[in-house]
Amino acid sequence: MEKRVLVLNLDHSPVAVVTAQKAMTLIFLEKVSCLSFYDSFSIRTVDRIFRYPAVIRLNEYKNIPFKGVLLNRNNLFKRDGGECQYCGSKKNLTIDHVVPRSKGGKTNWYNLITACHRCNVIKGDKTPEQTGLVLRTQPFKPSLSFFLAEYAERKAEEWLPFLGVKAF
Repeated sequence: MEKRVLVLNLDHSPVAVVTAQKAMTLIFLEKVSCLSFYDSFSIRTVDRIFRYPAVIRLNEYKNIPFKGVLLNRNNLFKRDGGECQYCGSKKNLTIDHVVPRSKGGKTNWYNLITACHRCNVIKGDKTPEQTGLVLRTQPFKPSLSFFLAEYAERKAEEWLPFLGVKAF
């Protein structure tokens, strides 16, 4: 059981990602409904074959307070596609404050970007405008769906219709 299963709340908002074993338990306890299956996978027992769930929905709405996506190095690199936001390099990546902390810049999603070591040294303690560097994309705070869609594009295309993302 290597594939993961997307769990949606009753209003179809993503809640979690669980193992197929956990999903099957929830299905048998009738706590969820299965909305989508993986076509090429199945779960076999001694005397039965079950379709492998891809997306399940809770049968009751659960009020789950969303705390947001954690701001950490790994998530920042994922948001920026593993590329320097100044030159596009994928080597020697670091984290850069767009507005330096010494100039009042905050450590948040809107002020942190991925930058290669070379561009970070060129920029130094200045703003991109002062050094002539141009951001390729504006920093933003990603949602849980953003990261789930990125995962789905690689490993679970069955999730894409439920995340509001078009398949490529």
